[in-house]
Amino acid sequence: MKINFNHPYHLVDYSPWPLTGAIGTMTLVTGMVKWFHNFNINLLIIGYLIIILTMYQWWRDICREGTLQGKHTILVTTGLRWGMILFIVSEIFFFLSFFWAFFHSSLAPNIEIGSIWPPVGIITFNPFQIPLLNTIILISSGVTITWAHHALMENNYSQCTKGLFMTIILGIYFTILQAYEYLEAPFTIADSIYGSTFFMATGFHGLHVMIGTMFLITCLMRHLNKHFSSNHHFGFEAAAWYCIFHSNSIPRTSRYNWNYIFNYLLNTTFK
Repeated sequence: MKINFNHPYHLVDYSPWPLTGAIGTMTLVTGMVKWFHNFNINLLIIGYLIIILTMYQWWRDICREGTLQGKHTILVTTGLRWGMILFIVSEIFFFLSFFWAFFHSSLAPNIEIGSIWPPVGIITFNPFQIPLLNTIILISSGVTITWAHHALMENNYSQCTKGLFMTIILGIYFTILQAYEYLEAPFTIADSIYGSTFFMATGFHGLHVMIGTMFLITCLMRHLNKHFSSNHHFGFEAAAWYCIFHSNSIPRTSRYNWNYIFNYLLNTTFK
């Protein structure tokens, strides 16, 4: 019996990368918990390397299927686009929990933390130093990735390369500043609700910035290999959406402190 495969859908091949990605994530999280309790970081490094290898291999397969094999038809691209939109919506709800914890604790601090915000004994960052610089970097990265996207749609190869490269540099610079800020933090994740919400919100946001930076590095490599055109570049669009979302999201170290300033001014002005 003859089987007809003339359809616009992409039936993916069997892949080991979801399994290795899950193993790497479990190893990474386990290693992070051990690191928090003053054990060595060997397991953390192993998990990180497994995830990096999985990302490289998985992206390699997707690039081959979409560029060389022509599997990403218009209908498939539409499905991928909706998938990315739903993923970003899920990210919004993920960070909403941290917003909720922050505003619930800061606008109505309970007696356990001294009925004030920040809690008694917490020394906060100066919002006009690294936090402000991080905010400028995030906004600038949104500008540069938009510049690169418009250049790609206009078939301006050199301008797209410059915009992508600058966005990657800003992402790396942001990550370095975030690491320095964590090392110099005068409080820890165990210091009341302030430390918990601060490190959870900014930590997950920083992790997403790192993933977005690797996403953009992949896009730059594909761009240099002529994988994108003005009318077929969803991989680039997905990376741009991801980066713009996280460059404008509130749960950032700087935004966190700006929220505190806003709440302080609001409370002192209308009391």
